[in-house]
Amino acid sequence: MITETKRFPAARRLAGVLAGSAVAALMAAAPVAQAQAQDITVGSKIDTEGALLGNMLMILLEDAGFTVDNKIQLGATSVVRQALIAGEIDIYPEYTGNGAFFFDRQGDQAWNNRGAGYELVSQLDAQENNLVWLTPAPANNTWALAVRQDVAAENDLETMEDFGAWVSGGGDAMLAASAEFVESPNALPAFQEAYGFELTDDQMLVLSGGDTAATIRAAAEQTNGTNTAMVYGTDGALSAVGLVVMEDTQGVQMVYEPAPVVRGEVLEEHPEIRDIIDPVFETLGLQTLQSLNAAIIVEGRDAGQVARSYLEEEGFIN
Repeated sequence: MITETKRFPAARRLAGVLAGSAVAALMAAAPVAQAQAQDITVGSKIDTEGALLGNMLMILLEDAGFTVDNKIQLGATSVVRQALIAGEIDIYPEYTGNGAFFFDRQGDQAWNNRGAGYELVSQLDAQENNLVWLTPAPANNTWALAVRQDVAAENDLETMEDFGAWVSGGGDAMLAASAEFVESPNALPAFQEAYGFELTDDQMLVLSGGDTAATIRAAAEQTNGTNTAMVYGTDGALSAVGLVVMEDTQGVQMVYEPAPVVRGEVLEEHPEIRDIIDPVFETLGLQTLQSLNAAIIVEGRDAGQVARSYLEEEGFIN
């Protein structure tokens, strides 16, 4: 529907009179340049992080000379994914772990390993859809436990091993979580089995729905004594309210690292896209994404402004 290329600069004004053969050559070349002067379409999901990363892609490509058609915050995962496959958009940020559902391979242990999951989804999408996954950001936006900063510092809590040992040793943990997180076999029960701890019913505040904003707020405000929250790894409110994500060192949860996915035809025609985008995503670690998301969610800043400020401050654009 919409194809891609760089924006061609306006032709320079010609001074004097050109020789007849030069004029003919110029006129013959003009239709070719016009045919190539088309857009690249950037999409994203409708959520906060989708808007942030989609704007980064759009700004980077525009800065590199591409004409960009803006389809940021196009819709939910299924909508944006189908738009990419159909060629209605050319690139958007997706999460590696979603490959398990795209290809109905939820039982594959590769999704629990950062490198293996990325390699598997890259291979499957290249073979079946001619889609290319660029370099993922080193930030896992999956289910996690986050502890109040004061409690984490007092008890030297950085990883789930630390957390499990603390709880098993009588640590006064109080978790705010959704019923799904508490009951789903691959959520809290999986964490407890892997890290050797068990929270009693008296140590859990179970909230309706799965909104992490509610669990984060409960832990931050110590509602009913809570000091731990069910979160997603890159939640924007975490850094703002002083919660520390416990690292899942055993890979209990599937890894959801954000990565740009681009149509193969687009990348084949413009291989420089990889060089433009990869260095930026390599800098988007967990705390960086938390901070950028917080600027949007907590401070109320526009996602495009936050994206541009980051790219300017890090020297990716002028």
